[in-house]
Amino acid sequence: MKVKLGKENDKEMIETIRSVTSLPLAVDVNQGWKDRQFALDMIHWLKEKGVVMVEQPMPIERIDDTAWLTGHSPLPVFADESVQRLKDVAALRGVFTGINIKLMKCTGMREAWKMVNLAHALGMRAMIGCMTETSCAVSAAAQLSPLADFADLDGNLLISNDRFKGMQVVKGKIALNDLPGIGVVPL
Repeated sequence: MKVKLGKENDKEMIETIRSVTSLPLAVDVNQGWKDRQFALDMIHWLKEKGVVMVEQPMPIERIDDTAWLTGHSPLPVFADESVQRLKDVAALRGVFTGINIKLMKCTGMREAWKMVNLAHALGMRAMIGCMTETSCAVSAAAQLSPLADFADLDGNLLISNDRFKGMQVVKGKIALNDLPGIGVVPL
């Protein structure tokens, strides 16, 4: 499960979630932490609470602070807003542990595939993610999930008028079907 943080109530949010589940958590801070020492203290606290990764903890322009934070962090730190295209990946080596690749930002499956492979070649981890998208787009991204270290593909669950049926999540795991192409049918 991934939780959005970066507000004044981050600890309260995690404590509330921990009162009902002990499932592993990922957090997306959405550039919400401005001070690197505060961010590091939060990451240490989050690790104690069973968080397994942190996404984009600091603003894009704070690249030196983010590199320092990643170097001191007990958890992997992934780029989100800091990475969009293949050309961005190499510059983030040493700044982040990994990258979150979204098809809607990187132009599609071919470039996303190249981004996963480049990240791995550079010793970085790769995550396949999405925004609020139809099952068609999420299913396309799911085709790349076997290559990734993490996948966060639930954007289709946030819309009520999805016009497609595609990949499913079964017991917390992505289940690709055996339909042709990206495995999507119109509803």
